[in-house]
Amino acid sequence: MKAVIQFTKPEEARALPILLRHSAGAILPNRTYVLDEGAVAELRKSGIRFVALSYESSAPRLEGAESGERV
Repeated sequence: MKAVIQFTKPEEARALPILLRHSAGAILPNRTYVLDEGAVAELRKSGIRFVALSYESSAPRLEGAESGERV
């Protein structure tokens, strides 16, 4: 599972050592990161605060099927 999270400036400074060790995530503008669940768990364990903007499930999806469409 992937998560999109955002830090405040002080929390980002605290999180950087953890992110460098535990994640091959992506860095977006405005202190926003796309991380795997292991990195997010490590941040929580370390008491680092962040806002979760989005979570992406790794569950399989039906590509191209509209909501309510018969498959």
